[in-house]
Amino acid sequence: MQANSAPVHSSQMQPHPKLRATIARHLQHVFRRQPSAAGTLAFAALCERLVGASFVLDAGCGTGDSTVALARAFPDRLVVGVDKSAARLVIGQRRLVRAESPRNAILLRCELVDFWQLAVSAGLRCSHQFLLYPNPWPKPEQFKRRWPGHPILPAILALGGAIELRTNWRVYAQEFATALRLGGRSTSCEAFVADLPLSPFERKYAASGHPLWRCRASLGPTPES
Repeated sequence: MQANSAPVHSSQMQPHPKLRATIARHLQHVFRRQPSAAGTLAFAALCERLVGASFVLDAGCGTGDSTVALARAFPDRLVVGVDKSAARLVIGQRRLVRAESPRNAILLRCELVDFWQLAVSAGLRCSHQFLLYPNPWPKPEQFKRRWPGHPILPAILALGGAIELRTNWRVYAQEFATALRLGGRSTSCEAFVADLPLSPFERKYAASGHPLWRCRASLGPTPES
């Protein structure tokens, strides 16, 4: 990836005005979407390894660079990278078979919405969730496609663990922080310097001089919840 990336351009300069009402509605209602047959099959192949395990989720892992980095950062845990792209995951699988690659990393082809639904239905819990894809759906009318405004939010919260989102778009980080706080999580949102980038996107945007933002939520609920 070249270090000449354009910054996010959006007419939305602040968290979406309908965000809080949308989050509140999602938190009150069960998301009744049926997981896809392909997602159900892919998840079933991995589920037995995750039951009772303390695992880390790399949501939207792409070619698995971030999954490898997280596997090295959490050597005592299974790190699961999930992405829907077969082409990207093929690249990642080639990396994982190298002798120097960590043995605690797994890549899974699955839609993230399917994975979150199926994992929660199976009663799984993880220690950490990382959401590192940085720039989703910047048009104001697309805010319900971003994770803070998506009906899958309750499943993200239910899967548990400390949660960290990284992005080069301040609005997205602020929206995610709002979603986590409304979901009862103690949350911080801040600009940061990526001394050790976890993903290729983060590395590219840092090299291009973009401000980077991260939103982090602790494992437990807020004291008032």
